[in-house]
Amino acid sequence: MSETASRSAARLRRLARRVAGVIAECNEATRLMTELNMAPDHYVFRSRTMPDTYAEFLYRTSGPLMHEPTARARAAARRHR
Repeated sequence: MSETASRSAARLRRLARRVAGVIAECNEATRLMTELNMAPDHYVFRSRTMPDTYAEFLYRTSGPLMHEPTARARAAARRHR
């Protein structure tokens, strides 16, 4: 392979990695927004206030809860940037 062909191939790989990263980020954002919009707390009046009863607390937390990624996942994401 000539030097220009290898440079072109490297550029193409970098571009493909960037496009894949953008698509992955869009998929994650869409998943997160869907999760937040479908959460039971989204449909409760006064959702920013504390629950009045224990039953209301259980209802609000019955949906999927948001979790931070693990330290390993955060480190892997930093390496792939």
